[in-house]
Amino acid sequence: MLEFLPDLEITSPANARVKDVVRLRQRSHRDEHAQMLIEGYREISRALDNGHPLQEFFYCETHFQGVNNIALLERAREAGAKLIKCFPSAFDKMAYRDRPDGLLALAPPVHYTLDQIPVRECPFIVVAEAIEKPGNLGTILRSADAAGVDAVIVCDRCTDINNPNVVRASVGTLFSMPVVETTTEAALTWLREHHIQTVAATPHTETMYSDADLKQPTAIVVGTEQYGLSTQWMEQADVNVRIPMLGQADSLNVASATTILLYEVVRQRSV
Repeated sequence: MLEFLPDLEITSPANARVKDVVRLRQRSHRDEHAQMLIEGYREISRALDNGHPLQEFFYCETHFQGVNNIALLERAREAGAKLIKCFPSAFDKMAYRDRPDGLLALAPPVHYTLDQIPVRECPFIVVAEAIEKPGNLGTILRSADAAGVDAVIVCDRCTDINNPNVVRASVGTLFSMPVVETTTEAALTWLREHHIQTVAATPHTETMYSDADLKQPTAIVVGTEQYGLSTQWMEQADVNVRIPMLGQADSLNVASATTILLYEVVRQRSV
């Protein structure tokens, strides 16, 4: 049991606050209210670890699955979050996971600009153009974090980076590095200004990904499986590379392809 009192208690799924939280699943409401949902222990922990502020923290002790939940609530309160205790029926209405762990937070959205990307001696960037599925974008973020990427630039977005399913698929790594939403034109200009080569993934080239020089400042550029990269990226990228397809499938899932390319950068730079 918690050793402190919550700031508020919600007993009914018909509570107006519950309805407000449910509406945040929709992009229009997230944009209107400048809020995002973060559900789950790992995701909320990573938000706190990286200094992302929490505004409200809804919890349901009945659903707790770990022994560290109380410590996480204490951390959130110390960081300024309002703690709201929920009856199971109320929490279940707000939760978007099939098996909620009793932890759900509201926070301001992730928002970075290109100027906020740290530019080190040999930058390592991911550019994701028009990724449609939140799960794919979240997995790209997870792989980018694991590979030590400096930032992810999302161009001509089809999926909101603050979508709850992006947060979930990223396992909270959305908060571990700058993730910037911008246009292709702005991204290309920024990359050129910082002398970062653009390496575009496409099946329509003879150059193997392992033959490209990725030891220099590099941005790996990926698009959707269905349409690939736009003509603008294909024509203006410094290098186009492909991943060999040796079976009957003619393409990889974009998140899988991105992971292969990112770890080729890691491999080359570790030699």
